[in-house]
Amino acid sequence: MEIHFNDLNTIPIFATNPFEKKVIQFVQEWFSDTPTVSVQTSGSTGVPKVFEVEKKKMRYSAEMTCRFLELKHEDSALLCLPVEYISGKMMIVRSIERKLRLHITEPSLHPLQNLETEIDFCAMTPLQVEHSLDKIHLIKKLIIGGAAVSEALKKKINEKLLQRTADNEQPTTIVYETYGMSETLSHIALKEIFPNEHQYFQLFQGVEISQDPRGCLTINAPQLNSEILQTNDIIELKNIQEFRFLGRADHIINSGGAKIYPEQLEAMVKKVIPNEIVFLGIPDERLGQKLTLVIEGTKSVVLNEKLSNIHYQPKFHQPKEIVFVEKIPRTPNGKVNRRALLDFIQNS
Repeated sequence: MEIHFNDLNTIPIFATNPFEKKVIQFVQEWFSDTPTVSVQTSGSTGVPKVFEVEKKKMRYSAEMTCRFLELKHEDSALLCLPVEYISGKMMIVRSIERKLRLHITEPSLHPLQNLETEIDFCAMTPLQVEHSLDKIHLIKKLIIGGAAVSEALKKKINEKLLQRTADNEQPTTIVYETYGMSETLSHIALKEIFPNEHQYFQLFQGVEISQDPRGCLTINAPQLNSEILQTNDIIELKNIQEFRFLGRADHIINSGGAKIYPEQLEAMVKKVIPNEIVFLGIPDERLGQKLTLVIEGTKSVVLNEKLSNIHYQPKFHQPKEIVFVEKIPRTPNGKVNRRALLDFIQNS
């Protein structure tokens, strides 16, 4: 299905599948007289909940993204994210506010499998990108959100897109990692990872940030949320417009009195092995928490050799145990569900 928001008469009355029906229902809700819409959170950092969001705040969020990415009227966009969550809803709102040509495909791990023509703008999860590497060159401006982009995926993106520039052609695809949450109505900052790899997220105009005594990010964006948002995200603040994510305070592992940020270890290990991995703190009588590396997949000689070549510094960053699981649990929108994984490991 395709909707041209320059001419709303093109919206079809009948959908061909349940997802298209949800899209049409949201478009109708958006143009209704109600000042708010309902948004569901993912539940990756707490209990899933539904809350009401003012449409004027969503318009402001859409304008920030469209301005940053320099999207124009009649540019094409691809929606391949669930519309229950803010990520999918905001793709529709951006298309409405910028009068884009919105192509709609049912969310899946292979959202680009039927794509044959170039698209100006698309938002995807890391897992979707992982399964779409052969076609991401068709997206001119790609934003990746919902979970952190691993070092292994960054490498794959670079390799795939640079293959197409072997004949001295300039890359036409720009890829960004996003930072945001449901409460900020999608992302408030972007970080380019291709063709240039930046280390810091760049804030949108109208958003102010600071740090609390723990070093965690505080967000003041009154146009998006009337409350000052206190996160559990530990950051390095470069200046008032740029920051780097270090890890979540509620993910910190305290092993033998040493504080360990699992996200930093995960980024390092993912440079070496292709598997999905998670570092957990398993309750331990002697250490308090035992640093444990969980690997998705099965043992192999090649994998063991790669693991043996990883040099952990300092030494207490070396996992006390390595556990292999068939599948790492995820939330409905693709984020690793650390709580469910911890429960699974403890009960196994």
